[in-house]
Amino acid sequence: MSGGAARRYVAAALGRCRARGLPLWEPLRERLPGRGVLPLGTGGAAAAAAAVLPLLPPLPPRRHLSSRNRPEGKVLETVGVFEAPKQHGKYETGQLFLHSVFGYRGIVLFPWQARLYDRDVASPVTEKSENAAGHGSKEVKGKTHTYYQVLIDARDCPHISQRSQTEAVTFLANHDDSRALYAIPGLDYVSHEDILPYSSTDQVPIQHELFERFLMYDQTKVPPFVARDTLCAWQEKNHPWLELSDVHRETTENIRVTVIPFYMGMREAQNSHVYWWRYCIRLENLDSEVVQLRERHWRIFSLSGTLETVRGRGVVGREPVLSKEQPAFQYSSHVSLQASSGHMWGTFRFERPDGSHFDVRIPPFSLESNKDEKTPPSGLHW
Repeated sequence: MSGGAARRYVAAALGRCRARGLPLWEPLRERLPGRGVLPLGTGGAAAAAAAVLPLLPPLPPRRHLSSRNRPEGKVLETVGVFEAPKQHGKYETGQLFLHSVFGYRGIVLFPWQARLYDRDVASPVTEKSENAAGHGSKEVKGKTHTYYQVLIDARDCPHISQRSQTEAVTFLANHDDSRALYAIPGLDYVSHEDILPYSSTDQVPIQHELFERFLMYDQTKVPPFVARDTLCAWQEKNHPWLELSDVHRETTENIRVTVIPFYMGMREAQNSHVYWWRYCIRLENLDSEVVQLRERHWRIFSLSGTLETVRGRGVVGREPVLSKEQPAFQYSSHVSLQASSGHMWGTFRFERPDGSHFDVRIPPFSLESNKDEKTPPSGLHW
């Protein structure tokens, strides 16, 4: 069975599993029909797909896996039971889920209401002009969309590290070094449609250092994990630096780019103010053709009047391959300006298997500061 056929085979079973509320399993090491071993978290939504392997039709007789590859006498562990995804409304704090793209297990901390600016569904307005990066000006109206702050299960981080950074949230350090940053591992932002909800009887179903700090088990609640006071205090204190307000999306030649900017705060350096932003980018291949990101080209405009051009190989030291098996890559980076606002846009250059190249547009997005900023980010302090 080819890789694509195997993926479709498992995806179909996953759909049946979700629709019927059947058990979700964690394969420690299992096999696809006619394929080699498939560890949890390899490729696309492979963790989600692999979760239903025990529900597939029986496989032909095969050798048992050696004890080196699995705990003695055990191949599968029960994780929970799939629930029907919500078509309307929001998921609550404590909702367990499987990420539909990256396949990791996670739990919802709290929702954010964002404005999604999707240039793929922009109003049909005649393009007025072309800027230096080749972007035509379009009228793009934002619509409200739900995202979630979530914790990622630490057991799944090694399996997604090549496709998604697990340090999606960073803060400015609370001291005089204006360039010092620190990250909170395993804290991510997830779109509503990325969530495949499930339930579990485990009182600590997610392994993360903040799980028991932020959440506690209450069997009388649905879901049975409720926010502790520490989570509420942390959210309130860090709201300006955690809040997700704008999301920008654009597709070029079946490569979809989603950008989420975050303001991080201001620091004084050499008698001037330096404003910092973090931006998270997801690249998704919506086609079956394998492509590889080779170059980035950024244009960064500051309200002070400066226009900076940045070119380089890949992103965050990588040149990710987007394929049908691993269709997405997500990363975060940072930018600083000596002005309280600005905007960014640009292109990613991709390479096809035949060696030809094409440019994918990065949707323009604003860099806005919080004018009422009074205190620096508090990170993990409450």
